[in-house]
Amino acid sequence: MTDAVQTLIDQAMREAGEAQTFSAYAPSNIALSKYWGKRDRALNLPLNSSLSISLAEWGSHTTVEPSQSGSDQVLLDGQPLPPTSGFARKALAFADLFRGGRDVPLMISTRNTIPTAAGLASSASGFAALTRALCGSFGLDLQAQDMSRIARLGSGSATRSLWHGFVRWDKGARDDGGDSHGVPLDLVWPEFRIAIVEVDTGPKLHSSRDGMNHTVDTSPLFSSWPEMAERDCKTIEQAINQRDFETLGQTAEANALAMHATMQAARPALSYLTDQSWAILQRLWQARTEGLAAYATMDAGANVKLAFLKEAEADVLQAFPGARVISPFEWSNA
Repeated sequence: MTDAVQTLIDQAMREAGEAQTFSAYAPSNIALSKYWGKRDRALNLPLNSSLSISLAEWGSHTTVEPSQSGSDQVLLDGQPLPPTSGFARKALAFADLFRGGRDVPLMISTRNTIPTAAGLASSASGFAALTRALCGSFGLDLQAQDMSRIARLGSGSATRSLWHGFVRWDKGARDDGGDSHGVPLDLVWPEFRIAIVEVDTGPKLHSSRDGMNHTVDTSPLFSSWPEMAERDCKTIEQAINQRDFETLGQTAEANALAMHATMQAARPALSYLTDQSWAILQRLWQARTEGLAAYATMDAGANVKLAFLKEAEADVLQAFPGARVISPFEWSNA
């Protein structure tokens, strides 16, 4: 099978110059309709489309520059990593897509403004920022959708982190993945808010990739997921276009709970949610009976994210003291 992304990179690199220092930023994102399950694991091609909202200044800052030591170097949050560490191996393997076997030692330095590997999509922002930084370092003239295709090889959710705001990841139909990339929605919703209710910001016991593959392989509930998730994605996009927050929130929360149900039905069962996660959900559901207009979504991690509008912010913070509120459409060139 031909990998359209590698072909894209190889063609662009024919005009590339020597590596230069280049820095880039990419926001993390929270999927309102989830990506869970792949039709091609090597190319990170999803079984269904998904749609996300960016997290403004919560993301990854990455710098790529020639290594003065003559060997590859990787730094995370200012700390040098051994080349055998998981993060370094993934970053350097991704850089190899551009180097094509050439001896081009690089220094890659990443600083996350979100907790790493805690279910807050740090891999999405990380690979999106690394893609931008590598393209900039080699002077590649690529469109954002081309970079979205490239970022997908590092992390599926990274396809949606090339932009701020609402982004849909089209699942595509081609075997080579050429039509599977992010598409930003031309819509600004200044009142839209996301709150992060932190439960556990430490590394996860199971990576999202491992959890996803285990669920696809063993969960008897998974067969109904792709069609339902595709339908949810379309419903949420329509709700965004119509500024129908209630439909958006109800569908996003149901979509997240359905995804976690497929995990819990896996054999053996898999659960990223903890007792504290469920307690937060119970508190939310009780608050909604009392008039709170907020809805939950949860990715492959214990933390709970709340979607609401600006008018409900004070009530959300009263119900969830310590929650961290993000205004996706009020970011300032991170």
